[in-house]
This record gives sequence, C-alpha cells and structure tokens, in this order.
Amino acid sequence: MTRARGLPWVLLAAALLSALFALLGTWQVQRLGWKKGLIARTEARVGAAPVAPPDLRAWPAIAAAPLDFEYRRLRLQGEFLHADETLVQASTALGAGFWVLTPLRLADGSTVLVNRGFVPPERRDPARREAAPPTGTVNVTGLLRISEPGGGFLRENDPTANRWHSRDVAAIAAARGLPADRVAPYFVDAEATPPGQWPVGGLTVLRFSDNHLVYALTWYALALMVAAAGWFVLRTARQPPD
Repeated sequence: MTRARGLPWVLLAAALLSALFALLGTWQVQRLGWKKGLIARTEARVGAAPVAPPDLRAWPAIAAAPLDFEYRRLRLQGEFLHADETLVQASTALGAGFWVLTPLRLADGSTVLVNRGFVPPERRDPARREAAPPTGTVNVTGLLRISEPGGGFLRENDPTANRWHSRDVAAIAAARGLPADRVAPYFVDAEATPPGQWPVGGLTVLRFSDNHLVYALTWYALALMVAAAGWFVLRTARQPPD
C-alpha cells in the first residue's frame, strides 16, 4: 500500500526531471546555432576589407551591443602617443610577456588604444626593441576588440602600481590622463608586423569554445535515462506480488 501511494510522486518527479533535461538539451541546441552564427560572422569580419573606425556617434551602440562590432577589421590613421604607452601582462604562443597598448590620436581629436603587439619581458623597455617607435602620421590596420574591464583571472588591475592584467580601456585612459569622452570604448589589435620587429602584432586568438552539441546530447541522454527509470518503476509496480 505504501509503495502504491508513493508511486504517483515518483512518476511525477521522473516526468518533471525528464522534461527539464529535455528543455536544457533544446537550449543547448539553440546555443549551438547561436555559436555557429557568431563564428561565421567573426570569420567574415576578419576576412573583410578594412573600414574606417566607428566615430563618436557610434560609441554608445558599441557599448550597448559589443558583439555587433567586435572583430571588425579597421583602418586607422593618426599619431601614436608613445609617452602614454601601457604594458599589459600577456600569455601568448610566443610565451609570457606584455601587450604594448599605445594611444593613437586621430585627426578628429579622438583617441583609440592600439594593441601594437607582444613583447617578452626583456623588451618591455622601448629602447630594447631595436627599431625606433613609429612617429608622425601612421596607418594602422587591425581588429576592433571590446574593452576588458576589471582585470584578469583572480588578478585585479592596479593602476596606482601601473600593473595591468587586462586591456581595460577606460581604466588605462584614466590612468594616462586621457579625456574620457574622447577615448573610444574599444581597442584595436594591430595586424602582423614584419619578422624580427617588436612588438609582434597579429596574435589575436580567434578560437571559440563550441561544446554545445556535447552538452545537448548529454542532457537528452539524461532525459531518456530518467524516463526509462520511471517506466521501469511503473512496470515493476504493476507486477503482481510473489
């Protein structure tokens, strides 16, 4: 009698869990479609011809919908402010070192932080980079990247100590005394530089985790297992006692 009373609750729990797991599997399928679209858009943007950078009027839109702009290939012209260079800790295919972020003053008076590339610790001093930094009007081609506020994994940026773990555009601009309303809310990863030249550009990692299909199959499998378990309990309960 007790087992018969508890049977509806067991079956209800099994049905709810099975439905929940099926919903989670469907959500992962939807995420898979979104991720495939993101990857396709990124590949198209990276391979497109460079365009002019978004002007001040577009900056609020970038802040509101960064994925609509990230990885666009840009063509900029301006003058580097080398005195305001910032080194951000980096781990790359070339080893550990620093990203060299330098403000680029454009003709309209706005400023874009340019990640000129990677340098190892022994070349953090500009004097040890062999070639003199570019002066005067320069042309830069690179990918639009979204600001990385806060810091790195378990490591916060420390502007006072000039210790940076992420490319936080607003914080770097404030630390360098750049006017906040004239600094773009993004930075640009410069494209590859000639061999032997420091910093080394063109190291943007275009890799997206895409495990949604595995997750979807896992959730669907769990849904089937719970449904099977519920069916087994129901079948067992219907069998006459020995």
